[in-house]
Amino acid sequence: MSPCVDAAAPPRHGAAMTRTTLDLTGLKCPLPALKTRKALKPLKAGDQLEVHCTDPLSVIDIPNLIRETGDKVEITERNAARIVFLVEKSDAP
Repeated sequence: MSPCVDAAAPPRHGAAMTRTTLDLTGLKCPLPALKTRKALKPLKAGDQLEVHCTDPLSVIDIPNLIRETGDKVEITERNAARIVFLVEKSDAP
């Protein structure tokens, strides 16, 4: 469950952007939201966090968390096997 950096992520606004993948499959509420919050802290504005979950409650918990942090989130995949969120770190404090 360790995050990995995708070195192929495209640059954004002249600075290098990173995409980190966080595998939270198998974890139940509230762990996906708590681990997502922790993984977002060291990211810089424009960086992306791809979060893989299997807990159906994560479709409620993670968007609510992102509303609190002021970042951007979208669900890029949702099927019976997993849910994938793409979170972009904003420059909000």
